[in-house]
Parts: sequence; structure tokens; C-alpha cells
Amino acid sequence: MTGEKKSKEEWKKELPEKVYDIMFESGTERAGSSELNVEKRDGMFYCKACGAELFSSQDKFESGTGWPSFTKPATEASVGEKEDSAFFMKRTEVHCKSCGGHLGHVFPDGPKPRQTRYCVNGVALDFKPKE
Repeated sequence: MTGEKKSKEEWKKELPEKVYDIMFESGTERAGSSELNVEKRDGMFYCKACGAELFSSQDKFESGTGWPSFTKPATEASVGEKEDSAFFMKRTEVHCKSCGGHLGHVFPDGPKPRQTRYCVNGVALDFKPKE
């Protein structure tokens, strides 16, 4: 599934409505609504749309925001960034580099030494524990 370039119409047919709305219409899930927010097992977080590897559980931390938060992507090739000026704010949106699906935003208020917080919609992720 990784690396698939599809139209929004194709994704809309394949994904549950909530996943499509967040990933391809840049929506946001309600804070605290994702079970992945409290996931603490060792493993990997993957893109819900295309299956690309996005974040390692070793880089996950409790941010207190209500969304799964990470200090960095699994690899430099995992996550892309672009400016988001919706809602009269300047933020940096993050998306899956493989399929382009919206994941959330990155902020400069994470833990040291990186001080980045990738604040991600849990509905955009699949988690697979390490075996």
C-alpha cells in the first residue's frame, strides 16, 4: 500500500468518512478521543491511508494536549511539512510524504534536545506493536 498516489475521490471511496475528512480535508479529531494518545507499547505508527511508516513509539511522549505527540518522524522521508495559515494562525502542517494525507501540525515546544512536538490526529495512524 505504501507510496500510492491517488486522487481525493479514490481515497474517499476507500477510507472511512472520519479518516478521509481528517487526512484529505485537513480536519482535526476531538482532543482526547484517540486510544493511540495513551498507547505506550514499543512499536511503530503507520499512515492509516497508505501504510507508510511514520513515527516510532520511542519518539512518542505525553504532551498533555490530548493528541498523540512525537519528537520526530521515523525517518526524514516519512513526513513532509508545509505552511498552514487557516483560521488566521500561522502553523506548520505535517503530512505523509508517501500519500499526502494530513496528519496534524508540528510545534517548537517539545522536549529537549529537539524541542519539536509533532501533534498528530490518532485517526490518521495505525499502530503495530513490536513482536
